[in-house]
Amino acid sequence: MIDLRRLHVLRAVEHYGTVTAAARALHLTTSAASQQVRQLARELGVVLLEPQGRGVRLTSAARSLITHADAIQARWDQAELDLRADHDDPAGLLRVAGFPIAVSVLIAPMAARLRERHPRLSVRIQEAVVPESFDLLFEGGADLAVVEATSRNPPVSDARFDQQPLLDDPFDLVVPDTHRLAGRERTDLAEAAREEWIAPSADNPCRLQVLSACGAAGFTPDIVHQAWDWNVTAHLVAHGLGVALIPRLAHLTPHLPITRVRCTGDPHRKLLTCTRAGGHERPAVAAALAELRELAPTAVA
Repeated sequence: MIDLRRLHVLRAVEHYGTVTAAARALHLTTSAASQQVRQLARELGVVLLEPQGRGVRLTSAARSLITHADAIQARWDQAELDLRADHDDPAGLLRVAGFPIAVSVLIAPMAARLRERHPRLSVRIQEAVVPESFDLLFEGGADLAVVEATSRNPPVSDARFDQQPLLDDPFDLVVPDTHRLAGRERTDLAEAAREEWIAPSADNPCRLQVLSACGAAGFTPDIVHQAWDWNVTAHLVAHGLGVALIPRLAHLTPHLPITRVRCTGDPHRKLLTCTRAGGHERPAVAAALAELRELAPTAVA
């Protein structure tokens, strides 16, 4: 009979990419994680890991096994839901993760509404960047996450997760109040092609989206400054150091001498809700998703 704990270690190796990273996430030593996988391979009589350079990679047998393991995990999660669900009123602990803007604009008001409407439900919020949110869901450390859609996310077809569109967050062109485009209600992004630009830093998931929006307008931006935080970007704009594309959900420091100008074509990023497979059926998660869907349209108005 397969030891499900060993199967979980193999799933973690696939998710995190290396035995070392999987061991760290599972609070094991690397040797202990390797031993778990080797023992699983002996029990099944197949090779699960094979050498690749200085590391290892999963064999085709391992990937086939993981497909079944994901299905087993989903059925186990469903069994827990069936046993623990209170179909009359959401109750218990709900753990929610999200990147900073999502927490501020969507998750915090969602939690406040849930506390008022469902007093038996306790919400715990964790700020997390997008990759960390998927890790938390995989590990069981979060029940629901609000994430940005990026090329680094697991594909929508990934059977471990249920990813659903929540809202489109438009990018506005942000310029100093004295800028020639500040009086426009809407502008073609190409009109800012010759400007100096402030762009998201390389590790910010919005960087690619900003570059893609400029590319779609027919130019490559002249990036002179980079920042992760949108308020840092706004202060750089306020001092006349360049222009920037900033998501409308980003609440900027008030009274800065800057103007948001809407862009023709409405370049935007997509926000998603994500649960483990079948997790949206849990009453607490379903209640949270309903609140998020109600909050989303007004958040970007």
